[in-house]
Amino acid sequence: MKYNRILLKLSGEAIGGPDGVGLDENVMAAYARQIAAIVNKGVQVIIVIGGGNIFRGLSGAQRGFDRVRGDQMGMLATVINSIGLSLSLRNAGLKAEVFTSTPMNPMAKYYMRDEVDAWLKEGCVALIAGGTGNPFFTTDSAAALRACELRCDALLKGTKVDGVYDADPVKHPEAKRYDTLTFDKAIADNLRVMDQTAFTLCKENDMPIIVFNMNDEGMLGKVVEGCGTCTVLSNK
Repeated sequence: MKYNRILLKLSGEAIGGPDGVGLDENVMAAYARQIAAIVNKGVQVIIVIGGGNIFRGLSGAQRGFDRVRGDQMGMLATVINSIGLSLSLRNAGLKAEVFTSTPMNPMAKYYMRDEVDAWLKEGCVALIAGGTGNPFFTTDSAAALRACELRCDALLKGTKVDGVYDADPVKHPEAKRYDTLTFDKAIADNLRVMDQTAFTLCKENDMPIIVFNMNDEGMLGKVVEGCGTCTVLSNK
């Protein structure tokens, strides 16, 4: 395997299925199969999931919610998603535990880096929920933070498209997909793969970001092996 420890970032909308709302058991089962396939080959996996299928703090603020309270609601949504996916992972035969950035016993364990590190070395999957535990930070930023903190080999962003394009491939069929991309170019061209805070964290800590289509069955395994269709963002 090219990558032995990864952080997999998933959007809440992705596990919400075609409508991007709620939790789609079939989608979560399909994701769990892909994750189990690489864990059974010895890859250590951390997962961070967004909460947009349930509630987005920023969109709530635009509708009159207090931004801090709205972001806290979004953090709770990520916990629901993480518990849901952990059940699918367990059904796939894996050991999986949910950790949260703020104490939520008995629903989940409080996140401590060394405990998660030990958990991963035992072949278990760690789902880290609750964002950074602070408002005004997205789950992209939380994913970048945890990937750096836990010394991952790469941050894999599973999306509905097979990489980063120079234009929206749905609206522009002639759009070009990048095989590789530097952080500087992605930032300069305002390519919205992840937010600026996440980009900065990964850039400063030399953490590559790999964007691929999680809905393409088996693609996760190919990407971890260093092949497959994707875009690799790095400092080079």
